[in-house]
Amino acid sequence: MTGLTRSDIDDILRMIDGSDFDELRLEMGDLKLELRRRGAPAPAPTASTTAPEPPATPATPSVPEPAAVTAPVVASGGGSEVPAPLLGTFYRAAKPGADPFVQVGDTVTEDSVIGIIEVMKLMNSVTAGLAGTVTEILAENGQLVEHGQALIRIEPS
Repeated sequence: MTGLTRSDIDDILRMIDGSDFDELRLEMGDLKLELRRRGAPAPAPTASTTAPEPPATPATPSVPEPAAVTAPVVASGGGSEVPAPLLGTFYRAAKPGADPFVQVGDTVTEDSVIGIIEVMKLMNSVTAGLAGTVTEILAENGQLVEHGQALIRIEPS
């Protein structure tokens, strides 16, 4: 594959629509893609204004360290739900076969990692956002989750 397919671009657009981001810059080798929502300020002009040619060989993007994402907490009748901060694939463990980050009955703090959401090969850690006891796991391991979808339920301490 020498570039992004239409399907890849459609996936990126859906992720941006489901996020709080106004701008996305993606660089893969010589390929550079910039997306901005209407009304978002344009970036400062750069020295080079020529369009890059697509790479001749497939680009292998490096996988950076997971970025911590603190999810907001939404109150509900049976405790507080931790919603997905972005669209992507939810994983309950750091790698296949590893123990889950949290299980029902575990005590968590605001900074406790409760899972990872993968978006375009980037791993984003999701934190609990409040201290308490995990009462329910709402999202399955490997499940595609939407922005705002409840991942776990916590009874605040």
